[in-house]
Amino acid sequence: MTVTRIPLLAVDGGGTKCLAVLVDDSQQIVATGRAGSCNYQGIGKELAARELEAAIRAALQEAGVRQETASADEPPSTRRSSDRQTRENSPALGKETLEIECAVFGLAGLDTEYDRRVITEMVVAVLQKLQVHVRHLLVENDGFAALLGATNGEPGILVIAGTGSIAFGVNKAGETARSGGWGHRVGDEGSGYWIGKQAVTAVLRAADGRGSQTVLTDLLLPHIGLAHVEELFNWTYGSEYSVDKLGELSLLVSQAADRGDSVALGILERAGEELFLAARAVMERLGMGRGPFKMILQGGVLQNDERVRTIVMQRIRSAAPQVVIDKAQNEPIYGVIAKGLAYLKGRTERH
Repeated sequence: MTVTRIPLLAVDGGGTKCLAVLVDDSQQIVATGRAGSCNYQGIGKELAARELEAAIRAALQEAGVRQETASADEPPSTRRSSDRQTRENSPALGKETLEIECAVFGLAGLDTEYDRRVITEMVVAVLQKLQVHVRHLLVENDGFAALLGATNGEPGILVIAGTGSIAFGVNKAGETARSGGWGHRVGDEGSGYWIGKQAVTAVLRAADGRGSQTVLTDLLLPHIGLAHVEELFNWTYGSEYSVDKLGELSLLVSQAADRGDSVALGILERAGEELFLAARAVMERLGMGRGPFKMILQGGVLQNDERVRTIVMQRIRSAAPQVVIDKAQNEPIYGVIAKGLAYLKGRTERH
C-alpha cells in the first residue's frame, strides 16, 4: 500500500450539487469530483453520504489515487461509464492511502449544533470508507463558503434568495454572522418558495372573498394543471406538492406584477423587505453599518426579479450609505479553498 500526501481537500456540498477538489502545494486545483445533493435534511443522511463519497471518490480517481472500484450502489449522478475490467487490468491496480493535511467541508443543512454532530459523523465515516486520513478537519455551513468566495475574503454580506433564503456576513475582524435560513417550514422569507406560498394563499383568499381578486388565479391554476380553486387545496396537501414546485410559482408572481397586479406587486415588495431585514440583522450584529463593505445578492429571485432586487438595494443603501453592491467574485468552492489555505498558512506561521 502506497501513501499519497496532498495539502488540501475542499468540498462544497449544497442542496443541488456536491463538488470536491484536491489542492496541491502550489495552491492549484489538481483534481475535481462532482455528485448530486448532499444536504441530509433534504435527502436523508444515507443518500447524502453516498453523494459525498461519490464526489470525493471521483476527485481521487482524477488525481490518480488508486482506489477500489466504485460500489454498485454508487449514485447514478456520478457513476462513471468507464469499464471496470479496464481498471482491473491497469498496472496501477491497488489501494492507496491518501493523507490530507487539511480538509474543509462547506455543507448545506448545518444550521444547529445537532446538525454539526450529524454532518461531522457523516463526513468522518465517508473519509474512513475511502481510506482518506485527514490531520485537520473543518466543517462549516455551505453559506459561509459561498460568502468567502463571493467577497474574496473581504468584509461583506451575502444575501441568497433562491428556493430558500439566508444572509451571511463577515467583518474586518473575521467575525461571522447569519440571519434566516431556517427552512421552508418556519422561515426562508423572501425566497422563491416563500413567494410561491404567498401566491397560493392569495388565490385562496381571493376565492373566499377575503382578499383582492388577482391575476395570479388565472396564471397559477393552469400552470399546475388545475381547473378549479378547490383543486388547489388538494394539490397543496397532496403528493404532487413539493418545495421546488412551489418555488417555481415565484415566476408567475413576477409575470402578474408585470401586468400591474397589485396583489403580486405586494408579495414582491414584502419579499424585498424580508431580505433587507435579514441583511440588516447581519450588518448590525457585525457592526458594519458605518464603514464600507460589499454586499452580494445571489439566487434566482434576486437575479431575475428586478423589483425585489431594487427594494433590497435601496433599503440597504439607506441603512448603510457606504455599502457597495457587487457581484460574486468566485464560486463557493473557492471560499472553501480560501478557508483551508488560511488555516494551513496560520499553522505554518505558528510553527
